[in-house]
Order: sequence, then structure tokens, then C-alpha cells
Amino acid sequence: MAELSGGKEPLVSFETHPSRYIHWKLRIEAPVARLLMDVQEDRPMREGYVLKTNSYDLGVDIELWDAVERLRFEHPEVRCLIIGSAKDRIFCSGANIYMLGSSTHAFKVNFCKFTNETRLYLEDASANSGLRSIAAVSGACAGGGYELALACDEILLVDDSSSAVSLPEVPLLAVLPGTGGLTRVVDKRKVRRDLADVFSSLGEGVKGKRALQWNLVDQAIPLSRFEAALNERAKAVAAMAPKREGAGVPLPPVQSPGEFVKVDLEAKLRVATIEVSGPKGAPVATAAALREEGASNWHLQMARELDAALLDLRFNQPEIGVIVLKTLGDSALVEAHDEKLMQFAKTDWFADEIVYKLRRVLKRLDLTARSLLAIIDKGSCFTGTLAELAFAADRSYMLDADEADGPTLRFTLMNQGPLPMSNGLTRLQTRFLGDPDKASVEIRHSFD
Repeated sequence: MAELSGGKEPLVSFETHPSRYIHWKLRIEAPVARLLMDVQEDRPMREGYVLKTNSYDLGVDIELWDAVERLRFEHPEVRCLIIGSAKDRIFCSGANIYMLGSSTHAFKVNFCKFTNETRLYLEDASANSGLRSIAAVSGACAGGGYELALACDEILLVDDSSSAVSLPEVPLLAVLPGTGGLTRVVDKRKVRRDLADVFSSLGEGVKGKRALQWNLVDQAIPLSRFEAALNERAKAVAAMAPKREGAGVPLPPVQSPGEFVKVDLEAKLRVATIEVSGPKGAPVATAAALREEGASNWHLQMARELDAALLDLRFNQPEIGVIVLKTLGDSALVEAHDEKLMQFAKTDWFADEIVYKLRRVLKRLDLTARSLLAIIDKGSCFTGTLAELAFAADRSYMLDADEADGPTLRFTLMNQGPLPMSNGLTRLQTRFLGDPDKASVEIRHSFD
């Protein structure tokens, strides 16, 4: 890998595929899939540490992120995902402490942020795509490993002398779990706060029936019956999940620069300009045609290109402090594409997945720790989906021009709820928290 100018962190690529996974094994036997962690100790993302005891670095998490994304788009027939370990007596020991210790502060912050996003995306897949997940925990499940299990819908634990769940960061490192562990224990699993306090102070963790009594897991099963019980539960979970009809849609590699998203770096000024283009033609007429269009659909391709650009800026361009957001294109075409996508999303799983992908990418933009400036000038296309970029910005600057071809902000139903922020509100509602009436906008087209 090439080195950054500072020489401290290698350039990171987020492009991968199950055929190139190093640390995970993905097996699909629809309606169930298994994703087994099998971390290769001698294959870290950079030199200087080994990935012992199924510990993970960014490379491990990138593969997990890719697997969940592909299951949602490429394998609609899968309704239950089992996340387990291919190694004996160890599920996952969490983030590799030597990797963290040798990383820059900026890298550690972005690593933890990306790690939590992978957990959020797993939960999002359950909530919105009906892709339920089960953590099959055999052996030690510590720190970030238990945080991964907590992101699953259910946790099945082997009841033996070596299998335990733990958040040992407090007693061993004097730090708090960094990717949602305490939050999920209390708010998601509803563990009593006094028990949560005791649990987070036990470096050795909690095993078997005690873990079940404290609601840290959903089942504690003897090793002799564990595999049979896991398979039975996975089939039952898959049977209860909503069905998604139709073939999957392949996700080809994202090109950089992309067709719809281009990034211009001005290193000396510490500024990056992201220019997002609208669609070049009319939308397809039917949901079946949308699936045939696949990953080349404007909404989906643009979202994937924007996601790749944001991740590159986070990890590979740490010197950038300001992101300028620009758009160009035909507002009428954006309106037409938004209208059709909302129409198809009522009945078609692929259209739904496109909306959910847009939602995730825009949340990543919201949580990108840079100053965001939107420039709305002649030729801009801040309409519907693209208008969300302006609403996400910290500051927006609009050319004051009365000419017929002057810049405008135009709204569609995409601005009225399908793309909420992490707080559950639209970006318009968040912008006008002090004056909510201003968040109501007139929609140019009817989407009924």
C-alpha cells in the first residue's frame, strides 16, 4: 500500500468482494447465510502488529461492511445471517489493541466511527430489509467482539467452561467501550443498570446461565446441542422474516472518479470540493426495469460513489478540514427520478434498498467531522435527493440572482421523511428546530 505524506497510515481501499475476503468466510444456503470470522494473524492492514485471537483491524471491518451490503442487494433470498467464528474456543477478542496503540488519533477516531457504522448497518438490515441476524458465540467474546454480537438480533452462547461475554475495557484498560457496547447492553437488551455496572467491571466476563439470567444473551446451550439448536433457530427466524421476490442485483466495483461524483482536492488550502451530478436521462417506467438497470441506477450509483468519496476523505485525506458541496444537472430529471423511486419503493424491495442506501450515505455525510459548505450558484441542481446535501451542510451560500436561470432549491417527497438523520428528524426539521413551521415545504409533484 502507498504511504500518506506523513508516513503514519497506509492508504485504505474500501473496495473488496467475497472472493477476495481475507478474514471472513461467507457461505450461503438460502434462506440462511453464515459469516464466519477467521482472522489471519499475519495479514493486518499495515505492519507492526499481529491479529491474534480473532481481533480485528479496519481491514476486518471493511469485509464485514461489504458482506452485509452485498447480502442486502445481491441475495434477497437470504433472510437470516449467522455471524460466528471459524476458530475453536474464540468468537472475537475485539479491536486489536496494538493496532490502536500505533495509530494516529485521527485514524483511531475514524476507525471507531466506521466500526460502529458496521454495527448500525447490521441493525438497519434487520429493521428495514428483514435480514435477521444471530450471533453464534462459542469461546471468548470480548470488547468489540461482544459489541458485534450485541448488534445482532439474537445471541446464542455455548454453555461451557470457556465461553463468556465481556466488556473488559474498563477493568483492563481504564477506558469505556468505544462502539456502542454499554449503550446496547442497557438500551437495547434492557439489562438492569446495576447489573450492567457489575458486568462492565468483570474482566473475565459472564458465562452460561448467569449471562442468560442477566439478559446478556438469549440462549445458553450446551456444546453438544449447540449446532443443532443454532440451525433450528436460524430456520425459524428466516421463516418469520418477510420474503423478498426477485433476483439479486450485483454490485460492481465503484470507480473513482465516478460518473456522478467527482472530488477535487486543494491540499494547501485543506479543502475538498465534492461535485455531485444529477441523472443524464429519464427514469425507467417500471420496477422490473429498475431491477434490470441494477447498480447503474442513478440514485444507487451516485450513492455508492458518494459513499466511497466520503470514506476516502475520512481515512486517506486527514489534512482536509473543509468539504465544499456542489451539484449540477437538470432539476426536472432529478424530480422525475425521485418520483419514480418513491413510487416503486412502496412495493419493490430493490427500490427500498436504494432508499435505505441513500439514507446510510447521507448519515455518513452528517457524521463526517469536517466543516461542510454548500455552494448554490448558476447551474446547480439542489433538488430533491440532491437538496439533502445543502441541508446537511453547516453553511449554505446561494447566489442572489433574479434571472430566470438563477439557482433554486426544489423539493420532492425525498425531503419529507425517507432520508432521516440519526436523530430521526429530516434535515429540514433539524435545521429549523426553533421554528418548525419553516420545515414544511410545498412539493412540486404528487407521488400518490
